Amino acid sequence: MGLYLKKKLENDATIGVWEITESEEDLIALSATPSDEMEEISFISNESQRKQRLAVRALLCELFEDKVYLSHHDNGKPYLENMVTNISITHTEKYVAVILHDEEDVGIDIESLDRDFSAVEKRALSEDEIDDLDDERRNEQLAIYWCAKEAIYKRVSSYKVNFAEQIELERFHPRGEGELEATFIHKDGYEEDFELEYMTFDRHVLVWVVG
Repeated sequence: MGLYLKKKLENDATIGVWEITESEEDLIALSATPSDEMEEISFISNESQRKQRLAVRALLCELFEDKVYLSHHDNGKPYLENMVTNISITHTEKYVAVILHDEEDVGIDIESLDRDFSAVEKRALSEDEIDDLDDERRNEQLAIYWCAKEAIYKRVSSYKVNFAEQIELERFHPRGEGELEATFIHKDGYEEDFELEYMTFDRHVLVWVVG
């Protein structure tokens, strides 16, 4: 399938989604992965994880005219060595996605709705958020909660974030796409507000934040 979605947002961010249907050999040909990174990928024992890494590279080739060099900070946050563009990356077994912005910090997360998210309730939600859950669409709502909190976590790049206590989402009702409001409470008590967007497709949820 290759490029599934390329979308320019009103806030000048760009989102790209790649559907992984190719063989590993085809992804190597499409990805133009630098030799040092290719060597690193070759040590990954799980084929699906290797393909996800290569699909990210193939997606970047679609989004940039020039070759980009992808690296990671010590905390795992990705960055482009030869571009000022901010980037966030996410992947499942079937899809990889990135969000780019030249000025604003970004965060993105994707999850498959076929996964059981029941553990998220105790692990990542506050009592108020648990009270807001809708029994009829509980797993989908939990997936959106998790993706939103992961996206914010990637955006703020803080260590040891308590998802239940430090990231609060306003009540929402799951739809095919929509907006979310959230607050990140820093350890010094400072509260930072965020507006997120999400969409669902092919039994997946994608959530992103800019700024």
